[in-house]
Amino acid sequence: MEQSEPTRRRALWALGAAGLAAVAAGDSAHPTARQRFAAAPATRRRALIHPRARPPAQVPGWTQTPLTAAHQPVRSLHDFLPAAPGNAIALTIDDGPHPEWTPRMLDLLAEHQVHATFSLIGLQVKQFPKLAERIVAAGHQLCNHTMNHPIPFNALSHRRIVSEVTEARVRIADATGITPRFFRSPGGSWSPSIVHTAHGQDMICIDWDIDPRDWARPGIRHITKAMMGCAAGDILLCHDGGGDRSETIKALRTVIPSLKQRGLTFVSL
Repeated sequence: MEQSEPTRRRALWALGAAGLAAVAAGDSAHPTARQRFAAAPATRRRALIHPRARPPAQVPGWTQTPLTAAHQPVRSLHDFLPAAPGNAIALTIDDGPHPEWTPRMLDLLAEHQVHATFSLIGLQVKQFPKLAERIVAAGHQLCNHTMNHPIPFNALSHRRIVSEVTEARVRIADATGITPRFFRSPGGSWSPSIVHTAHGQDMICIDWDIDPRDWARPGIRHITKAMMGCAAGDILLCHDGGGDRSETIKALRTVIPSLKQRGLTFVSL
């Protein structure tokens, strides 16, 4: 039987509360999160757990026509950033922060004056909060990539999906002071439950156009060729976590200047 809207909201509120309680109870390394949440007024605690969804027009450059992001992930840059330059592309970097590869990635991006969007795993942020801070300090955008990166994400229960998204949101915000405005599902697996949960927490679901499958370490030549196949408006996917990312770093050293020479401009989401 389908739940009424008030019943559904109460259920989601309870799930969000459970996720935050788990974060608070299981982490003595971040007492500030517990203290801030416990000391906040009841209205603020409810907002943290289940924020009132706002239209994507709150995101700079967003257009309200059409509002596809409320129902499905965005796969093209110009679908939600029409004000971006016509030659713009967006580089997204998933699965960090990682103590070895994230600093190398940040150094490479700084060298080429490129801003990217980092899809952060909450568990990684918990282990390496200073790296998450460094990403923000360098001017990059943040994206929620769940707490534990479970795969296949769309096969999980709605309760687990809400917990994964909520806990990562709190962890990232506590470490960086920034609440992510974007969400990417692990493995690019989507469902109405996932999109609804992310949108209910004021996040836009982001997919990609170009996937070089660098996570599988297919070789520098393969990664380079795949990424060089991008066109204006594309969202590119690569990784700084989840394993040895030396091939990704080496490929990007060729890809970034080559795409710039082609006349493409890198923008963050």
